Order: sequence, then C-alpha cells, then structure tokens
Amino acid sequence: MGELQQREGTLKAEKTALVVIDLQQGIAASGRQAAPHSSTEVIGNASKMVEAFQNKGAFIIFVKVSSMDGRDMLNPDTDTKAAPMQWPEGWDHLLPEFAHVPGAHVITKRQWGAFFGTDLDLQLRRRGIDTIVLCGISTSIGVDTTAREAYQHGYHQVFAEDAMTASTKEEHDYVCGTIFPRIGKVRTAEQIVDMLK
Repeated sequence: MGELQQREGTLKAEKTALVVIDLQQGIAASGRQAAPHSSTEVIGNASKMVEAFQNKGAFIIFVKVSSMDGRDMLNPDTDTKAAPMQWPEGWDHLLPEFAHVPGAHVITKRQWGAFFGTDLDLQLRRRGIDTIVLCGISTSIGVDTTAREAYQHGYHQVFAEDAMTASTKEEHDYVCGTIFPRIGKVRTAEQIVDMLK
C-alpha cells in the first residue's frame, strides 16, 4: 500500500457510490459564472471519477433537477427572490459525458437536496453502500444540501473539491473549508481515484 493510501485510507468499491449532482445542460453547460473551478474543470474531474468507478464496478448515481410546471418546486417567502425559472427544451438533460453510462442510476429531484422525495437512500441501502463520494454544481446549494442530508442519514462522505464549484469562490471555500470537514473528508478527484479499491 502506497504512502497516500496509508494516509488517506481506501474506499471499497462495493460499499461506495459516486453521486454526481446537477451536471446537466441547464446548469453545467449554461455558461453561468463558476468559481473557483470552471464547469469544464468540474466536468473533466467528475468524468475521471466516473471512469474509475465504472472500472471498479462501483455504483454511480447522476442527480438532476427538473420540474413539470414549476409547481412542485419550493417557493418560500424569502429576502432574496429567485428569478422565475424558465425550462427550455433539454434544460434537465444530463450532459453528453454522463448521459449513457452503463449501469448508472438517474435520480430526478425537485428540491436542492438529492435525498428529499427521491429513492436515493433506498437505492444505496439496498446495495449495502455506506459511503458516498459527492461532486457537482453547485457546491453551496445542491452538493451542500445533499451532503447535510447524507450526514443525517448516517453515510460516510468524501467530497471531491475540484469536481465541484459555486457561483463565487467565497461560497465554495466556506463550504469546503468549514462545513464539509465536519461531516466527511475533503479530497481531490485524483486522490479519490487512488483511494478506490
């Protein structure tokens, strides 16, 4: 076992799932500002992990956000009003890099987190999975909310810091530096690939 693996530990492929958050046309391919990592960097690093998880026979889940007519989305009274969502054709389609991964499970969520109102917990538990690797967009919304839900469900977590990004570097750095270390381990995509056995 190499020095990195001794220091970092290992991820057992049969007990670990890769959960990819919102790498879909309307979010990752929209050209919106991303920091500190570009969408291209996030997609590239996520793709490396998808390939490694495939090669080890590990479970892969792609999460996308969608809505039939917008009425199934939350609409609380808040200080910051979100712009009304427009749902152009293909907005909720997974990026081409992830659209046809054999054996992957696709989950459609209606809220920020991937556990609420979906079969994510069920699919993980039926496979005996106790650890998830999280990545995607946005660090401070979909990834963070899913991570907090996973923590409350009792999962071990590893966060691929360079396979996620936010609207601002400050948001990303706060979540990766303050929240994630309290509920899991923060690593790079390369380190995670090296940990997977």
